Amino acid sequence: MATETPPPSKSSTQLPSTEEFVAVQESAEFGELRSSYRGFAFPLTVAFIAWYLLYVLLSNYAGDFMGTKLLGNINIAMAFGFAQFLTTFLIAWWYSRHAAAKLDPKAEAIKSRMEGNA
Repeated sequence: MATETPPPSKSSTQLPSTEEFVAVQESAEFGELRSSYRGFAFPLTVAFIAWYLLYVLLSNYAGDFMGTKLLGNINIAMAFGFAQFLTTFLIAWWYSRHAAAKLDPKAEAIKSRMEGNA
């Protein structure tokens, strides 16, 4: 029992030309996609790096403060360390939601046009 696969369509065998890629890259739609990505990723990256550096600097130069006990053997340094992991996962979750809502639909539209499906 052999199953036949349909022959590949023209769009799946022929790649877009360099000129087509450049035209898409210079389009307003691609600019909006890039702007939407940068508007989300860059500020959060800067904020997270600042947050991480604060943790490192406090650990190095404010030992008494970071050693302050909060609950049992849990001190501020440990709470900040756990918060680093928490913020990492929160940012990843937030980015996945942003990408699904704002980036993926725009990227899919551009991709479909480049592949000749639209």
